[in-house]
Amino acid sequence: MTQEHWKQKLEGKLPDNALAYCYALWKEDPFELRIARSRSTKLGDFRYRPDQKVQKISINHDLNPYQFLITLIHEIAHHRVFRDYDRRGIRPHGPEWKRSFRQLMAPMLDASVFPRDILIPLRLHMVNPKASTGGDYFLFKELKKYDVTPGEARGVLLGDLKPGSCFGLKRRVFEKLETRRSRVLCRERATGRKYLISRHAEVVVLEEGADLPF
Repeated sequence: MTQEHWKQKLEGKLPDNALAYCYALWKEDPFELRIARSRSTKLGDFRYRPDQKVQKISINHDLNPYQFLITLIHEIAHHRVFRDYDRRGIRPHGPEWKRSFRQLMAPMLDASVFPRDILIPLRLHMVNPKASTGGDYFLFKELKKYDVTPGEARGVLLGDLKPGSCFGLKRRVFEKLETRRSRVLCRERATGRKYLISRHAEVVVLEEGADLPF
C-alpha cells in the first residue's frame, strides 16, 4: 500500500497530523487493516494467526479520529508484542504490551495531534495504560465529547449525575443511588428493583415527575 492509498483509506478517520506516523508504523511491519462495523463489546481487534504471514487488525468504523488513533496504536502494540516475544506466558495487556503501547504512543502525545482536553488525561493514562480507554473514566469522558456531530443531541454520563438524580435509559426511568467503583447502583422507578449500571452509560436527565422524551 502506498502512502497515498493509506491517506485515502484513513483520511477523516485519523487526525491529519497522525496519518504519516501511522503509515510509517504500517510500513515498518505491514498488517491488513480492516475498517469494521460498529461492535458494542470492542473498539478494535488483533488476533494472531500462526498460519498467516500478514496479520489482521480491525477498527470500528464509527470512532471519532482521536479514539480511532488510540485504538489503532493499541492494536499495533499487540502486533509488535507478538512479533518480538515468545507468545507463551505473555498476557494480552501485560508489561510487554504496556511498554510497546507507551513507546508507540509517545510521538503522538502532542497538542498538534490531540486537543488539550484529551491530551491531559491521555498523558496520565499512558503512564500505566489500561486494557481499554473505557477503564479510564476521565479519558473516556473527554473522548466521548468528540463522538457527537454538530447539531446532534448528546446525553449525560451516568457517572456525572449526583445521587438522587432521576434519569431515563432504554425507555425506563431510574434514580441514581450510589457509585460502586465502575458501576452505579440505581433503582428503577416503576418496579423498585435495583440494578448496577456502568457509570459510562449515556442517559437522559429527567426532572422529578417528568415523562421520558421518547
